[in-house]
Amino acid sequence: MFADEMSSTSTGTSQTISSTTSLFSDVANGFWAEKHIYKLAAEGIILGDAGKFRPGDVVTQQEAITMAIRLMNLESQLGNGSKVPADLKVGNYFKPYLELALSKNLLDKNEEIAATADKESWGEKKATREWVAKILVRALGKDAEAKASATLSTGFADQSSISVNARGYVNVAVQLKITTGVEGKKFDPQGKVTRAQMAAFLSRGSEYISANYKNAYEGIVTNLTGDRLTLYANGQTKTFALDNRTAYFAKDSEVKINKSQLKLYTKVLAVDKAGSAAYVEIIDPAEQLDSVEGTMLRILGDNRLLLLVGNEPETIVYDDSTVFLDQSGKAIKPANLQPDTKMVVKRETYSGQHRPIIIQSTVLSKNGTGVIEAVYADGNTVTIKDQDGTTGKYEVDKNALLQYQNQLMSLSELQKGAAVQYTVKNSVLVSLKVTGSTERALEGTLLEIGTDANMLTIKRSGGALETRLLDDKPVIKIAGIANPGIDDLIADLNNGDQVKLTLNSTDVVTGIEVLGRNVKHLKQATVVSYDTKLQALMVMDSEGKPHAFTLDDKTEAYYDSDYDDLDLDELEDLLTKNRIVNIAYLGDRVVSVQVIYKYVGKFVEADTSNKEIVIEVEGELLRLPYNSSLDMEISGKSKPTFNDFSKGDPVVAVLDSRQDKVELLGLRISKQFEVAYVNASSDRIGISKDNFSNYIYVKDARFLDNNGNVIKLSDLHEGDTISIDFEGLTAVKVKRVNSPR
Repeated sequence: MFADEMSSTSTGTSQTISSTTSLFSDVANGFWAEKHIYKLAAEGIILGDAGKFRPGDVVTQQEAITMAIRLMNLESQLGNGSKVPADLKVGNYFKPYLELALSKNLLDKNEEIAATADKESWGEKKATREWVAKILVRALGKDAEAKASATLSTGFADQSSISVNARGYVNVAVQLKITTGVEGKKFDPQGKVTRAQMAAFLSRGSEYISANYKNAYEGIVTNLTGDRLTLYANGQTKTFALDNRTAYFAKDSEVKINKSQLKLYTKVLAVDKAGSAAYVEIIDPAEQLDSVEGTMLRILGDNRLLLLVGNEPETIVYDDSTVFLDQSGKAIKPANLQPDTKMVVKRETYSGQHRPIIIQSTVLSKNGTGVIEAVYADGNTVTIKDQDGTTGKYEVDKNALLQYQNQLMSLSELQKGAAVQYTVKNSVLVSLKVTGSTERALEGTLLEIGTDANMLTIKRSGGALETRLLDDKPVIKIAGIANPGIDDLIADLNNGDQVKLTLNSTDVVTGIEVLGRNVKHLKQATVVSYDTKLQALMVMDSEGKPHAFTLDDKTEAYYDSDYDDLDLDELEDLLTKNRIVNIAYLGDRVVSVQVIYKYVGKFVEADTSNKEIVIEVEGELLRLPYNSSLDMEISGKSKPTFNDFSKGDPVVAVLDSRQDKVELLGLRISKQFEVAYVNASSDRIGISKDNFSNYIYVKDARFLDNNGNVIKLSDLHEGDTISIDFEGLTAVKVKRVNSPR
């Protein structure tokens, strides 16, 4: 077919369509020929009727020839139609068009008369596909090419159905990519042409003629606002209004685009309708500018600056319309440019004057004053809001001079809101001085806390000591400790906390944040003894070396799982001789105790000769003895054996009460089910899966919603989809995946 409905398949590219009011009520957004209809309607080549286009109506021959004359922009040459042959009957309106078409050889009079039956109206005959191919190729001035290719194969399966005198025209139309074919590699020469198809034929054909429509302007976008578009076209500027009736397209696409894709200094076609742009098409999205890079030597005055390009000085003359930008694209004044600033000058290529349009520094050198908006110590950058309201983000040189009241400071000690003076060279911040601040920060190792907790001393990274008064109620932050106090801080000459102090305007410490601790770990320790009165714990490590510690009210205690906390009384009851524990400590103080009753890891092998199970836990291989009555559990499998466990399988090895042998080996697995019912009083959930129903005890499980928030068993409902994590046959976690509610 010609480029009609079947060629409108989307490429799959997602984009936002321009919000426009449809020109014709029967041409919906996204209609395959929308672009061609909008364009030709704006140019006046195809007209509508009472707000409708009637895209599916078949085109008559008199309508088609009228459109072809308009495409060629020949309406100014129309006569009165008196020379139309009597044998070619047309409506009175169309006679001047037929007359001109015959004189321009768009039609062969004898051929048309021969193809018209007696008493048949030539003008009201339905235009066929091969007939439209002939008049369109002739309208494009390609008649000679058509005659030269008349003997060539069209490549269509129904070539024999194409009239001999039309084959050359079909060939040319194919070569110009105005036609393709219909299903089955056919051309369907006698098929009728709709108005939508005719719009597509003419629109694509317009690429091969220079009709110079009086309301169509192709030029460069020199100004673009929310409701105005200015083009430089044919040596002058033309401004169009933009409104919700303006349709936006791109040359390489037949789908509407958003107005935001229209850019300055690109080449576009705009079709004017009563001062407004009815149709805008991006012809070339590339900026029609050239550029030169260099280093600014100095401002000369009189709108001139001296640029070193290569090794040669070049004077750049600019005017009031020239835009000056910094390296981030923000507008600046020429006076803000510093000598030795590297810059790029973009000049227009369309007027012949080669005027500078944009002068942009590619690196920034400046002195400034402002306020700290953000500090990114890890990324070594800082954001500063200048006095004029502009904001800049700068990389901080590794040797930058950072000061507060003539004292050196680190970047991480710089606080948001501090007033600063700074210097940037080649886009890198090289110096900064805090001139005013409501708060500031100091970082270092906590060495000492005063006996009355009224002052503290830290050692800075450079070795300098800083002693500061403490506020009555400083805010203290220590990860993992709720509501920490001064007593939770570790002050030590060698292993003190790494802290960040917040100081107010009078240099009093109002906040202390622990950034790091020298916490040490002792794994697989065996309890030797515990004195509840002294809270003294003695253990032996895996190599037989004894260690003595003290516990206090801040000591954390838990089983293997991080959500099963113990209070101190519960912990003390468990610290019996030969109990195996993991200990985290600072000096002789126990920070946390983990009571081991199971190991979670990956199955490696079962050594049945030595009755040992080998599992990998946190990268270490553990050989765990098992007792003769070892239970093995896999959810959904009856009486599993070691053969049912593969290397790498996630497993849990539960120890017996003496913690010296494994009494249960379970596969850790997750399964999804649909909730059939919930019985909170008996701690079980009825489940169904693959037409199988059962129930599961969930007494030891945690319950989470689909966002990971803790919920109760009673919060689950019939129809919920849940995921259950099993350790063997024990459900340890139930998470709601989705709910029909």
